[in-house]
Amino acid sequence: MRSVSRAVGLLVLAVAVLAFPSLAPDPFILSVGVVIMSYAVLATSWNFVGGFTGYISLGHASYSGLGAYATALLVIHTSLNPWVAMLLGGLVVAALAVPIGIASLRVRGASFVIVSIAMVLILLLVFQSWGEFTGGSNGLRVPRPFDESVLRPEQHERFFYLHAALLAVALLAWWAIDRSRFGTGLKAIREDEDKAQSLGVPTFNYKLTAFVISAFFTALGGGLYALWFGFLDPIFQFSILVGSYMVLMSLLGGIRSLFGPLLGAVIVGYAVEFFKNQYGDTQFHLVAMGLLLGLVVLFMPDGIIPALSSLLNRFRPQAASIREVSAGDLAEQRRTASAATSTDDESTDRLSEGAQR
Repeated sequence: MRSVSRAVGLLVLAVAVLAFPSLAPDPFILSVGVVIMSYAVLATSWNFVGGFTGYISLGHASYSGLGAYATALLVIHTSLNPWVAMLLGGLVVAALAVPIGIASLRVRGASFVIVSIAMVLILLLVFQSWGEFTGGSNGLRVPRPFDESVLRPEQHERFFYLHAALLAVALLAWWAIDRSRFGTGLKAIREDEDKAQSLGVPTFNYKLTAFVISAFFTALGGGLYALWFGFLDPIFQFSILVGSYMVLMSLLGGIRSLFGPLLGAVIVGYAVEFFKNQYGDTQFHLVAMGLLLGLVVLFMPDGIIPALSSLLNRFRPQAASIREVSAGDLAEQRRTASAATSTDDESTDRLSEGAQR
């Protein structure tokens, strides 16, 4: 029954995503949808590390920013096809994530959080200072992947579907890992890393692999955003706030569930765009996000989806401790027990007669 309900829910979700561009009343709402899908890709990518290993990274904007700039610079300086450049940029960032992961994953807890923040701050300074290559504080304009005949609303629609496709691939990869032996090892690390290592789990190799996969998908999300938005600013691309949004979205929806980051992205992404539209350049949206994060930690530490699942389980009929047996089944059980008893008695009598002889 649960498998049927999950299949129906997945079908409804797919239909809603595919129908959104045609239902959006204006280009602004459609652009908000693209932003939300972009957030969903980033949050799901972050969840490869946070959800599986329990390592909280506030500096994951490092990899989305690197992916965005790698894609843009490859298109500008090599005239590569934009989609090839995006994929190549993701692979470059994944390769860079190997030495970064080797260095940063040797520490845990608050130390890992500090290292992740330091990484994004270092990259911010580098990309701001290297103006002749990255554009510096003036920003970098990214060539459009579609020709000028494609109007802005059509651009939004196409990129909405492209983000949705990338999100589907990331969700499929997360689902496959969750049901694999590799995923079991990662979850053992999340629960108790020392105990997992004592049981023979190669904890460091597992963590590094999840870290690289997360960086790869995050870089693809950053590259796709660069091709859509058309302009890169290091202050935004390498912002701790972007990494904090990834954490907030995943925690809000539920880091241990497949669609948790997606649900969190819908809520947080819409809230951020709403507050920015209502209050302009003020920082009120940061206050609202801080309050939301505090409420989640206090009242729903596991996220919305686990909380709702727990609530629904209370209303589901529980399995009876004593199985109901019909009168016919009971009579059959009695006949079987009686036959078994008579057989045991005959065996005992034969053994007694043999002993007496």
